[in-house]
Amino acid sequence: MAVMVTGGAGYIGAHVVRLLRERGDDLVVVDDLSTGEMGRVGDVPLVRFDLADGSTVDPLAAAMRDHRVGAVIHIAAKKQVGESAARPAWYYEQNVGGTAHLLQAMESAGVDQLMFSSSAATYGLPDLPPGSLIDEEATPRPISPYGETKLVAEWMSRAAGRAWGLRTVNLRYFNVAGAGWDDLGDPGVFNLIPIVLGQLIAGDQPKIFGDDYETPDGTCIRDYVHVLDLAQAHLAALDYLDRDTRPYDVFNVGTGAGASVRDVLDQVASSTGLTVDPEVVERRPGDPAQLVADVRRIEQTLGWKAEHDLAPIVDSAWSAWRAGR
Repeated sequence: MAVMVTGGAGYIGAHVVRLLRERGDDLVVVDDLSTGEMGRVGDVPLVRFDLADGSTVDPLAAAMRDHRVGAVIHIAAKKQVGESAARPAWYYEQNVGGTAHLLQAMESAGVDQLMFSSSAATYGLPDLPPGSLIDEEATPRPISPYGETKLVAEWMSRAAGRAWGLRTVNLRYFNVAGAGWDDLGDPGVFNLIPIVLGQLIAGDQPKIFGDDYETPDGTCIRDYVHVLDLAQAHLAALDYLDRDTRPYDVFNVGTGAGASVRDVLDQVASSTGLTVDPEVVERRPGDPAQLVADVRRIEQTLGWKAEHDLAPIVDSAWSAWRAGR
């Protein structure tokens, strides 16, 4: 049986596809190529569908049958928090509508395994003591339409499980960065590390939004996970769906260790050799002091653990940046 990867031509999806290909899985990629690149999937078959278009349900189900698909890894989504705040209805149409159409196609084709790419954005601003880790039992309270769409998609997959037996596992990503290979670097400039690299190359200096948080150096702390580690977590989650006993359907994917904004900027300076002299400006509204994953559940249940810390993440991001520009 084959694995279908939606969004497989994108940044994260291409890493998942390459690892699955290396271990010998049969694959088919679904992507609308709005942000993905066909060259990233190599010789893996790619079918071009816009999942948000309801007319794709029947041809998508047919593609599942034609390729003998037994499981789906659903990565395809719009994922910019700011954009989701500006265009909330469109984000629901794309992310919730796209997932609904995928689930309809899976039910029609008899495909009953789904690994869903969720997000730590589902947690919102957890009410936790300073320095606490976020575990999967924290009540989700997303503060952006993007985070809401991810949480709704989790609800939808659970409802499909009750209705027709879908097996689902949801991975809640924390801050994904780096590159497993130079040709699979992050093409977007939306997250801290590529933003800083772009600013430095352009001759500008990065900004720190607030240095008076309740953290050791006063700047926000986040959990940065290497994209290659994240891709390995997808394979572990996919294999988990074959187990008879599956006690959980949600797992955090992170390192369990935080890095502050200043830590990241210091590492960028070390990795690139460039001068990094940030400007401290006012806080941005809605930025929590710390968001770091409690990863005990995924380590104990799936046997997965991140292998890379901040230095190789930034080193690989810089290597891919230079190779691609």
